[in-house]
Amino acid sequence: MRAAFAVFLAVIPLAAQDGANVLAVTAGSADYLLGAGGTLAGLALDGHNVYIAQFGNDEKDSAALSPAATRRANIDEGKQAAEFLGFRDAIYLAHKSGETAYVSSTEMREQLFALIRHLRPRKLFIPDPYVHYQADQDLYWVGRMAEEAWGYSGGSTFSPDLTRMGLKPYSAPEVYFYAVGRPYPEGEGGEGNARFIGVDIGATVLAKKAAIGMLNTRNRALALEARARLGNAFQPLDERGPRGFAESFVEDLARAVGARHGFRYGEEFNYVGPGEPLPPHVMERAVPK
Repeated sequence: MRAAFAVFLAVIPLAAQDGANVLAVTAGSADYLLGAGGTLAGLALDGHNVYIAQFGNDEKDSAALSPAATRRANIDEGKQAAEFLGFRDAIYLAHKSGETAYVSSTEMREQLFALIRHLRPRKLFIPDPYVHYQADQDLYWVGRMAEEAWGYSGGSTFSPDLTRMGLKPYSAPEVYFYAVGRPYPEGEGGEGNARFIGVDIGATVLAKKAAIGMLNTRNRALALEARARLGNAFQPLDERGPRGFAESFVEDLARAVGARHGFRYGEEFNYVGPGEPLPPHVMERAVPK
């Protein structure tokens, strides 16, 4: 295992010294963009080094492509979106999408331990495993694993092989739980100490829309699915339709979230951190748990 982790970490560039590291954990190429893309884009603009850790291999989000072709197209498009937003790197762990429930959580957790201890991020973004009625079970399993990794990565009794490799225990001081594709219902999500916050993404919403628009393979599959639900399955699909459909969804979601927090466009999180004063572009809401 030690040799495997050494190879795994060797491909990750060392962090630059101009800003704190940020690590976003995601099940698929679109999940973190939908839940936190505008906030992460803002952090990158502010000089933070943003890294993406994707656990699913994206082999199922397409229309009429083979799993191998789907995986390659989605990963290539996901990398383009991450590069467009100025993120430093996207790391792919390549577990089968839709089947993370059958992957050992210990295996995934060890991989995330290695990344957390190597990158030592100030901020960690993870799918919220506490949201209700989550149709995509990968979000639950990856989110639950990521929360455990965040909690345990600072413990000296966990992953002694990593310690022997020089990756000392480290726990990210801030974690942002994000929901994918919808606003949070009142009082939903986050662990017990979480504060519910909204982030103004007015300066980055256009970049977020453009990044989601780059996920052509996924967007086409979603547009075809939506068209079939509306009874238009036999009408030709305008090739600009999938991108417009995805970008309109992102804008509508950002407007709905922002309206709850006093912004034109927003994202929201269940946030656990050191309790420092929040900057002006972040609003905290008192929500009964």
